[in-house]
Amino acid sequence: MSGGHVIALSGGIGGAKLALGLDRVLAPGQLTVIANTGDDFRHLGLHISPDIDTLLYTLAGLDDPAKGWGRRDESWTFMRALAELGGETWFQLGDGDLATHVERTRRLGEGESLSQVTDALRRRLGIGSAIVPMSDDPVATRVNTDEGWLDFQHYFVRRRCEPRVSGLDFVGAGEARLAPEAAAAFRAPGLRAVVLCPSNPYLSVDPILAVPGLRAALERCAAPVIAVSPIIAGQAVKGPTAKMMTELGLEPGAATVARHYGGLIDAFVIDAADAGLAIAGLTVAATPTLMRSLDDRMRLARFVLALADRLAGARA
Repeated sequence: MSGGHVIALSGGIGGAKLALGLDRVLAPGQLTVIANTGDDFRHLGLHISPDIDTLLYTLAGLDDPAKGWGRRDESWTFMRALAELGGETWFQLGDGDLATHVERTRRLGEGESLSQVTDALRRRLGIGSAIVPMSDDPVATRVNTDEGWLDFQHYFVRRRCEPRVSGLDFVGAGEARLAPEAAAAFRAPGLRAVVLCPSNPYLSVDPILAVPGLRAALERCAAPVIAVSPIIAGQAVKGPTAKMMTELGLEPGAATVARHYGGLIDAFVIDAADAGLAIAGLTVAATPTLMRSLDDRMRLARFVLALADRLAGARA
């Protein structure tokens, strides 16, 4: 099956890499990326959507390949001036990035939904794939640590993931509604696949799954649902996934991630370094998953789509 719509669930950096590969191998309009917004927060009076912005910048070719976040060729006049005034500088906002937050905050203040604002931004940036928030309602990821409960960005950025994690909470998720565009994507005729990108399962994917209706949509989805492991040989490619798993009493490995998604996925893609892993009742496929280049991203995207097509063909 070479046509059909594809849904990707994604957090920031790791997920955005595969989302870019999918965007490049699919025709414009064939991909909907449902983005985690549990990381969203208010800072300096602005509405910041870190994972949405990483996806926007990555798919538009504007991302900073060195940092992995923010825009490339960024300038920092605003942050220097803010520091001179004694303002909070722990969360870095480049001048170009700042414009995104200012425009988002302005439009939200005028009554547009986060979905509407995000769609307007991706169109202005020339992105053919849809990028939609998991919900237009606020959901806030909080992390329980040995220093007490911390808002996500204070744990992740301000404290650099140093506190020991003992639990997570997605405040507001129970009352949130699945964004209309996200719900519509699951009803699209000829849905080809749903892909859980290699984002942190606990910090990036679980907030999406916590929105009422999302798990049910995956469980009744007729198309193959495939997750890609963010763990290679027991190590996270980037971020605190392995550290967090250890602190939560979990074995940091691909098998643990597969079990975490148990009942929601039909297949699990692991790195070649973990080849030989078997999970009862689950198709496991191994391939190089480290995405250093655009070619790597596109190759992995094609592998995942081919796997989905094989699974769909076996069901027919």
